Amino acid sequence: MSDDRVKYQLEENRIPKAWYNIVADLPQMPEPVLHPATKQPVGPSDLEALFPMSIIEQEVATERDIEIPEPVRDVYKQWRPAPLYRARRLEKALGTSAKIFYKYEGVSPSGSHKPNTSVAQAFYNKEAGIKKLTTETGAGQWGCSLAFAASLFGLEVDVYMVKVSYGQKPYRRALMETYGARCVASPSTETQAGRDVLEKDPDSRGSLGIAISEAVELAAQRDDTKYALGSVLNHVLLHQTVIGIEAMEQMEMADADPDVVIGCAGGGSNFGGIAFPYIGRNLREGKNTRILAVEPAACPTLTRGTFAYDFGDTAHLTPLTKMHTLGASFMPPGFHAGGLRYHGMSALVSHCKELGLMDAIAYQQTECFAAAVQFAQAEGIVPAPESSHAVKAAIAEALDAKEKGEDRTILFCLSGHGHFDMQAYTDYFDGKLEDKQYDEAALQEALAKLPEIG
Repeated sequence: MSDDRVKYQLEENRIPKAWYNIVADLPQMPEPVLHPATKQPVGPSDLEALFPMSIIEQEVATERDIEIPEPVRDVYKQWRPAPLYRARRLEKALGTSAKIFYKYEGVSPSGSHKPNTSVAQAFYNKEAGIKKLTTETGAGQWGCSLAFAASLFGLEVDVYMVKVSYGQKPYRRALMETYGARCVASPSTETQAGRDVLEKDPDSRGSLGIAISEAVELAAQRDDTKYALGSVLNHVLLHQTVIGIEAMEQMEMADADPDVVIGCAGGGSNFGGIAFPYIGRNLREGKNTRILAVEPAACPTLTRGTFAYDFGDTAHLTPLTKMHTLGASFMPPGFHAGGLRYHGMSALVSHCKELGLMDAIAYQQTECFAAAVQFAQAEGIVPAPESSHAVKAAIAEALDAKEKGEDRTILFCLSGHGHFDMQAYTDYFDGKLEDKQYDEAALQEALAKLPEIG
């Protein structure tokens, strides 16, 4: 094989046949999810108003491999296996001896990693006889992905889109509508949760926590309607592990093994997707691949949040999850990586961080956009603002290796393209992007309101 290869492609028949469940390999189990009223561990019946039983079973599963249904694999064929690239031009531009690889999830129909789970969730809901799904979306990646998946399985979708992103990203809204979904700016007057927020703050820019409250409220009211979540929950991260499973095989094709694996982290789904198979390998085989989550400094859940039980939403409708949190009432400043603008974090990612199985770092948005532009000019792909955080960390790793005179192999997940985010790039070029500082007093106030357990 020549050594100038750039793209590592797997054949269609190499699409994984099973998702990987990291719970099977963890040295200790995560804390149970608690019922918000009783503070007791939730049972399947507590979740049935929101999710079909097949998804609830995956949420609490402990076996390592969970079979991917054939109808889901058939849809995956549309874009999977996703390519792995060696960023040779970027390496050259940086003058580094480090090898940089990226797993590119922007090849999916909606342009991000999100359909890996939206297709599975739409399939399981259709199988359960559900007619309609409700969901929230930040930047719109998840809303577009669920709309795409629902259109394949004949389901209706209502998407509550965080108001700040609803205004910033009209083309994502148009894409959702193209796939047949209804898109509503959140907070809205359609739900009690939305009306409560607007009463206190008529100019509310919204947050993922508020949008989740609206979607959950509607799903709980109708028997033919369920809720679909795009990140955070165990079953969502489970579905995303196709990313890391494929990447491992592709890295073998490249005769390389990563020293560090990097993903941006908002709720944790693309990060878990790339990282969990490697964390599992570390645990099973005694390897010490470094795992790095990258988050925005304006919403630093892993690096500044508290590990505690908290609600996943603003109106306190969800069960209580032990996770890194900034507090359910915390309102992050409006910045362009809307998909990372969440107060909480996946319980599994949080648990891995607490166990010392991974590290986390936070960057400001302007340095991430600078890295994204450098990446685009070398590699030709324009990263989504969320993905730019992983790009920034990968470049920092490569420059660190250069400074130390080390050979280092870096793998990161490029979770989506930024074609619908060009206004963010325009703002960056026009000098309109500011590095937002979260309000420390507001953070402490939100943390003071964390629910008391036992």
